[in-house]
Amino acid sequence: MRNILFLITSLLCLTLVNAQETKEINKNKKAEFPVGGNCQMCKKRIEKAAYSVKGVKSADWNVDSGNMKIVIDERKCSVEDVQKAIAKIGHDAGKIKADEKTYEKLHHCCLYERLPE
Repeated sequence: MRNILFLITSLLCLTLVNAQETKEINKNKKAEFPVGGNCQMCKKRIEKAAYSVKGVKSADWNVDSGNMKIVIDERKCSVEDVQKAIAKIGHDAGKIKADEKTYEKLHHCCLYERLPE
């Protein structure tokens, strides 16, 4: 009897320790970060790039503030994945900067003021 009680207690402790070590993965993680752009054409391009990432549930870029609000499934993607997809099309996203050549290919009205590195 004492052995069974010890075994049950040990298994319970191991389960609790394992549960604490597991990183909580959020199916509806909300994030906000700045994205460089100027106009409605930028908005369409930026949001399209965000939605191209598997796991993005919502993407809304505000033209006036330059802030991007997203909702993602962390099991499928990360905020950095979304930022990389946006940078790949020529728009600086958070700490990820777009390639200079890609930026220069944007329409003239979409050439936003880039921050110095």
